[in-house]
Formats: sequence, structure tokens, C-alpha cells
Amino acid sequence: MKTYDRDVKNRLSRIEGQVRGVMKMVEEDKDCREVVTQLSAIRSAVDRSIGLIVAQNLEACIRDAHEKGQKADDAIQAAVNMIVKSR
Repeated sequence: MKTYDRDVKNRLSRIEGQVRGVMKMVEEDKDCREVVTQLSAIRSAVDRSIGLIVAQNLEACIRDAHEKGQKADDAIQAAVNMIVKSR
């Protein structure tokens, strides 16, 4: 089982705060351009978080495969599939 590090948790907490901020903007009827700008920033933050999580998982899987004397091809393909699916 993967243990997520502090960086991942901090990123997700910031995203959570950004979403709350957008909810407040919507409740206050802020200009749609401002809302969309903030939503774009959230999407970018989510994409970077996905990349970080996939990279950390891939690193662990490759290390594990290496320790077991196995090829890491399956782990690499799984990571690529996760990234493609997230788009």
C-alpha cells in the first residue's frame, strides 16, 4: 500500500482551499472570467498532483521490480495508462 508524503497532502489541501474560494466567488456572483481563471488554476494544480502521485508510484514500482529481479515494463505501462486516462 502506498503512503502519500506530506507534499501530496499539502497540494490537495491547497486545492481544497481553492475550490472553497471558487464556491465563495460563485455565491458572491463574481465575474465569470475570474471564476474560470480560478477553475483553470485548480485544474492545473490537480494535473500537477496527478503527475506527482503517478511519478512517486512509478518510482516505487520500478524500485520494487528491480529488487525482485523483474522488469519494470508493466509498471511503466501502468503509469503511462494512468496519465493518459487522467486527461
